[in-house]
Amino acid sequence: MDSKPTTTGSRRAAGSGLTRRRLLATGAAVGLAATAGCLDTREGAVPEPVVTDDRIDEDWRLVDESNEVIFEESLGPITLQALEHTHIYEYVPVAEALVETLGAEGSPVLFFATRVDIRPAIDRLPGGVGLGRLMEEIRPAAEEAFRRQLDEGGVEDVTLEETDSTTVASGHTATTALFTARYPIEGETPLPDGSTEPVDDVVEIEARLGVWHDGTDVIVSGGAYPTEPLNDVLSRALPDDVPETPLLDEVDDTHEDALATEPETFAETVDALLISVE
Repeated sequence: MDSKPTTTGSRRAAGSGLTRRRLLATGAAVGLAATAGCLDTREGAVPEPVVTDDRIDEDWRLVDESNEVIFEESLGPITLQALEHTHIYEYVPVAEALVETLGAEGSPVLFFATRVDIRPAIDRLPGGVGLGRLMEEIRPAAEEAFRRQLDEGGVEDVTLEETDSTTVASGHTATTALFTARYPIEGETPLPDGSTEPVDDVVEIEARLGVWHDGTDVIVSGGAYPTEPLNDVLSRALPDDVPETPLLDEVDDTHEDALATEPETFAETVDALLISVE
């Protein structure tokens, strides 16, 4: 089997935190070599993760996708692999509003969905042998990879605040994590006299992550959003002697609404998308 990764897009997948050390430890724990003959293996590419909440089609766009082998190691008579398929989305109204107001690319409102397939399927041994140990290894690895994904999206200083659990739409139990972070906003805004004023500020961010096993694969999903309306951030970034109104005077209603969105609205949306991934 070809061990070279096949990747579409520039960002690393959430499953890429599955390191050689972690997978080797898991394989040893379940007696992988001894059970090689009864393990099933999917052929071909990993199916894409599907976000079943309709909001993903209304206000979000796919900005990156990867489908790759993230680990491969020979263990006695078998070869153990971890493969992933990741989709990365950005919230279109905010991304376009920041382009219009500041000429800035990117968005602090992001969502990720990943499916990880372990081959052979040590996570599907009869009686769930090995699944618990596998998930113990995958959860911290997924958190580490989530930090990298946020970093590649421009989010900085990612800090884990708390962990919990929740029931996802498919009925499975996910381990969840809440992070705080910061997102720099830089650009220029036009002033009434025809000049421009640099805008350079930092938005406080919350990010949520969920990890669970759906009976076949490991699902990793999560998103990030600002903890205050972005129009407050942009107005605050202007010098004291500059009126706040010119920043939004020429913005259409859709973009103005996006910049004025309360963090509770984003949190509700990210939570709904997170639990809807299949």
